[in-house]
Amino acid sequence: MKNSIIFSFIFLMLLWSPALDAQDKKIVAPIIENGQAQIIPEFKKRGDWLRHDLWVETTFDTDGDGKPDRMHVAVCRPKQTETQGLKLPVIYISSPYFAGVATDKDIFWDVKHELGQPPKERKHTEVIRRGKRPIISNSHIKTWVPRGYIVVHSSSPGTGLSQGAPTIGGENESLAPKAVIDWLCGRIPGYTSIDGDEKVEAYWSTGKVGMTGTSYNGTLPLAAATTGVEGLEAIIPIAPNTSYYHYYRSNGLVRSPGGYQGEDIDVLYDFVHSGEESRRPYNNKTVRDTEMKNGMDRVTGDYNDFWAGRDYLNQMEPMKAALLMAHGFNDWNVMPEHSYRIYKAAKEKGLPCQIYYHQGGHGGPPPIEMMNRWFTRFLHGVENDVEKDPKAWIVREGDDKKFPTSYPDYPNPKAEEVTLYLKGKAPAQGSLKTKKRKRPGKETLIDDYSFSGKDLSNLEKSNHRLIYVTPKLKKDIHISGEPEVTITLASSKPAANLSVWMVSLPWNDKRKAEITENIITRGWADPQNHQSLRESEPLVPGEFYTITFKLMPDDQIIPKGQKIGLMIFSSDQDFTLWPQPGTELTIDLDGTFLKLPIVGGEAAFKKAAE
Repeated sequence: MKNSIIFSFIFLMLLWSPALDAQDKKIVAPIIENGQAQIIPEFKKRGDWLRHDLWVETTFDTDGDGKPDRMHVAVCRPKQTETQGLKLPVIYISSPYFAGVATDKDIFWDVKHELGQPPKERKHTEVIRRGKRPIISNSHIKTWVPRGYIVVHSSSPGTGLSQGAPTIGGENESLAPKAVIDWLCGRIPGYTSIDGDEKVEAYWSTGKVGMTGTSYNGTLPLAAATTGVEGLEAIIPIAPNTSYYHYYRSNGLVRSPGGYQGEDIDVLYDFVHSGEESRRPYNNKTVRDTEMKNGMDRVTGDYNDFWAGRDYLNQMEPMKAALLMAHGFNDWNVMPEHSYRIYKAAKEKGLPCQIYYHQGGHGGPPPIEMMNRWFTRFLHGVENDVEKDPKAWIVREGDDKKFPTSYPDYPNPKAEEVTLYLKGKAPAQGSLKTKKRKRPGKETLIDDYSFSGKDLSNLEKSNHRLIYVTPKLKKDIHISGEPEVTITLASSKPAANLSVWMVSLPWNDKRKAEITENIITRGWADPQNHQSLRESEPLVPGEFYTITFKLMPDDQIIPKGQKIGLMIFSSDQDFTLWPQPGTELTIDLDGTFLKLPIVGGEAAFKKAAE
């Protein structure tokens, strides 16, 4: 069965209907070779695909009309599911984006905002819905229908022709795809219209469903999986947002996703709210202007019950679906911690799981062969030994994303934490070594958001950052895992931003430079949350506090000839709020250090850098 499998004639006869189309007498079945579903010639012709839409009723009413919300669903399937009674597994994609999004770019929060003060009000917008029935989306169809799958799309609550309200991570966004899967598995009816009683069945479905998607579309497969719904056998989330707190906050700090300064959860609500116009005022009042306004907290950035309810790590107990996770190490929009935290939890639960990381930015699916083997195993039930494959697949620097390097796991099992200590030389570059200095002293920086992180990394001298670098590397250093910093600091004001970058120096300013040549990883924190993520504590000016937090996970080979730099500064132009310049942060070097996960541990570091 490992090399070539064609579904048996006996199996086909069980699925076959005697009412064959006169022009469709050849009995067709999925073809499996080398553990992967192959393209079936009879399924390639787009004109033969059957497309129709319907509505599935959910268990919730979030738009306040007194009736359960119905989700709009579109189906694309080979005609043989009708003419031959062929049943096939389903690839399902759900999204809030299919019917269009807001085009007004002036809806973000003003990031010129003094820390600890109420923010200015922001502008709201309305989405103009687009799209034609019965096509919700064409995504994934040309990939999977020819390979013997049915492709199903649905618009998430409060978007497109789906009823309800978007809640941006609320319970209804998990229960909506669950309802669609329940319909695909024959447990509940679908309806031919948004408010009618004429039922429609998914008689062409085997009851085996897989989900995939990128970004928000990758979040929803995880959301569905956390319900434990029967029939959802496998998911492949690509760059998913797995916690809205981790997307819009960082260790107590109000932080924007990269490229979207001033975005917050209510901005995303406005951005996707393309549902029925008459229900929007109710949705706005109950979700955006009440639940979100009362829970999101742009003043302290603390973790609370509002954010806990939008963190899928807290909801994983029922999850049964096999997980193939994909992400970019340099995704500064949905940062790589989102995938790692869920992969780690799935592995601890004993679920079949693998993780694929590349060195690029947002998005980027695993190679089609990986996805194909995953879906073939769990949707077609073919024993292709995918569970025995290496758990981690990482695209090495400069390699094509189609050709990742396999590792036993992520982080690399050979990685060991190496503690690096700081020696100051402000405003110039200090040093970063394994040996702790006696009485290393204190150094001070002055906050000024007008300097970008890139500029601060490149300046030979600056009063607006502190930077500590290793000697020039004599050998490559392979970092794999989550670096962790402990910083002991005092602030001149009761609140301050804290930003940390790890960089590879000298910075490559060439036009075609890869991001991996400069940024190693980054992290942000609010010193007011040094004791608790749920409760911030105003800083006593001049008093020292110690805070420990992890930087974003990474797996990167820093080449010989470079230096590894640890840069500490306050406001990050691209990610944090922009308070008036002038806040002073004083770093006590005696209580500040970096734990860096290095393949080969301290011995490897010393050979390369000391």
